[in-house]
Amino acid sequence: MARDYYALLGVARNATDQEIKRAYRKLARELHPDVNPDPAAQEKFREVSSAYEVLTDPEKRRIVDLGGDPLESGGMGGGFSGAGAGFGGLGDVFEAFFGGMSGNSPRKPRGRVQPGADSLVRTRLSLQECAVGVTKHLTVDTAILCDLCQGAGTNGNSKPVRCETCGGAGEVQTVQRSFLGQVMTSRPCPTCRGAGETIPDPCRKCGGDGRVRSRREIAAPIPAGVASGMRVRLAAQGEVGPGGGPAGDLYVEIVEQPHDTFVRDGDDLHCTIRVPMVDAALGATVVIDTILDGPVELNIPAGTQPGEASVLRGHGMPKLRASTRGDLIAHLDIVVPSKLDSKQADLLRKYKGLRPNERTEVMTAQSEHNSGLFARLRASFSGR
Repeated sequence: MARDYYALLGVARNATDQEIKRAYRKLARELHPDVNPDPAAQEKFREVSSAYEVLTDPEKRRIVDLGGDPLESGGMGGGFSGAGAGFGGLGDVFEAFFGGMSGNSPRKPRGRVQPGADSLVRTRLSLQECAVGVTKHLTVDTAILCDLCQGAGTNGNSKPVRCETCGGAGEVQTVQRSFLGQVMTSRPCPTCRGAGETIPDPCRKCGGDGRVRSRREIAAPIPAGVASGMRVRLAAQGEVGPGGGPAGDLYVEIVEQPHDTFVRDGDDLHCTIRVPMVDAALGATVVIDTILDGPVELNIPAGTQPGEASVLRGHGMPKLRASTRGDLIAHLDIVVPSKLDSKQADLLRKYKGLRPNERTEVMTAQSEHNSGLFARLRASFSGR
């Protein structure tokens, strides 16, 4: 007759994997030989361990649900190799539950040769340099391969030897008592620091590390279109690893300097142009010294109003790793003279007399000519 594996764990037949796991953990804490030396408890522990193995295996659980017994042909030992000899076959289960108390799967020593760390340097660029791209010659303090031992860390023809403290395992084990009894824990060997070997005769220059600190010059190619906060990666230009391990990467972070004329917004450039009232009324042409294209003429149409902007398409910053460019946006600041001499004032009075229908008045929000102004005002106040 097939055994009732669900009853052994005290769970329902529709129990989830998590419920089965919790039930097994509870019973294991009560019945494990390190906690309960009673022979009856040990036998019960074998049974619940078998039930756990069966019910956490989808195929074996399917056989149980069909009325069969997946361990019937192999007996209790079929599911656990060496279960009667210290329960060694349960190592994986107890390592998952109790942090590796079985100690049957020691880690390999990490070795002396390790990858190096990444490095970060910052460089300041002008807006012009960000626009055209540049090669920056940087001085960095970093770890480089020891030129005396070439990363071996040893002096002359000497060789590393197996660590006597850990026996080459790279870790040492300690036994602590807990509610489960004696629990074995592992930590990196303090002598070899997990490498598994030591150097009795270290290199006179690097002290056995295989690398030394040095200041060196690096040429960093910066592509056109970079901006503040971006990082350029230089592969294998970072720190050489312990034992002469492969170098990490060097990241160059861009710090863009403010420009006297232009303010950058992504790939667009913004500038402000002061336009005399007369030029705004009659129209004018102004020359802008752009970042990439030199002097460019901007036409200010007659009747230009305060707050308007003119756009020069494609005269902004280049897009990073693309052939297109942003725009140059010129914001027009209409300048009204604050002081007039008598002749200038007489001319303006004559002009006013020629346009009798123009007068100062309060405009409504629904006014056709004022809708744009009110929209800008609303946008301005809503952003506060």
